[in-house]
Amino acid sequence: MSSRTEVLTIEHSLPSERLDTYLRGKFPAVSRGAIQRLIEQGHIQVNGRTVKPTHTPRAGEQVEVRWPEARPAEAQPERMALDVLFEDEALLVLNKPPGLVVHPAAGHDEHTLVNALLHHCAGQLSGIGGVARPGIVHRLDKETSGCLVVAKNDDTHLALSAQFATRKVEKIYHAILCGELPRDQGEIRAAIARHPSHRKRMAVDDDVGREARTDYRVLERLRGATLVEAVLHTGRTHQIRVHFQFIGFPLVGDATYGNRQNQRLADLTGYTAHRQLLHACRLAFIHPRTGKRLSFEAPRPEDFLDALAALR
Repeated sequence: MSSRTEVLTIEHSLPSERLDTYLRGKFPAVSRGAIQRLIEQGHIQVNGRTVKPTHTPRAGEQVEVRWPEARPAEAQPERMALDVLFEDEALLVLNKPPGLVVHPAAGHDEHTLVNALLHHCAGQLSGIGGVARPGIVHRLDKETSGCLVVAKNDDTHLALSAQFATRKVEKIYHAILCGELPRDQGEIRAAIARHPSHRKRMAVDDDVGREARTDYRVLERLRGATLVEAVLHTGRTHQIRVHFQFIGFPLVGDATYGNRQNQRLADLTGYTAHRQLLHACRLAFIHPRTGKRLSFEAPRPEDFLDALAALR
């Protein structure tokens, strides 16, 4: 894939913003770490000169972004069964099983969804951020199941990322909560940030958090638990898990955010879940090439159905 250049003009000075954060907002498909590397390597310049990632954007500055040629992915292709709901030359939509890690990371460099996609999409990959890999536009936690869209080329990746960033994607989840939710429906608006002392956790934090909104309605009342449908209006890390913990009803099986309530549920019902019971049941977006609205539904996995049967 050849390198390409984009030029942005800063319209307003942003005295409290950093260049890397500003560009992360403009290119949501690219991680902040990748943007910082591109700035430090001189691939991103301001008014023709190299700056630091902490540079403060000022009105009138021209930011030139040279996307480098994609190097081959470090992850290795692996033949793995995928539950494909839809596929064409631009993208594919999968029903991700629980327990599958999406991205290779320290300790998980094989048997991930990316490994499977490198095999499945051989030769048809996005190179955003300078690495040839399947375009993971959004993520699901390892233990969360359901609908996930993957881009096969850069244009599709950028177009889908823009739809996620501007909240044009419909994301609907089913979750089983510990406890009996008093209201039949509601809205949770609470900003989310990285937890101050537990780096792998998120927490509600109105001072430094990013705005987050989840709407919910009760689908079924269970023994000591509640099945809800949740609509995500923003896409913060662990958003549904953190929001329901915040209102006192963490997800069944969520060891990170709901240990005490899960113990109480196990004492009451004898049922213990082995993962957080969260399923991305519906995903809808505009196809970047055809302009048509596509909507997909993923059936609930076996263990989710077992949990409902045990708690009824």
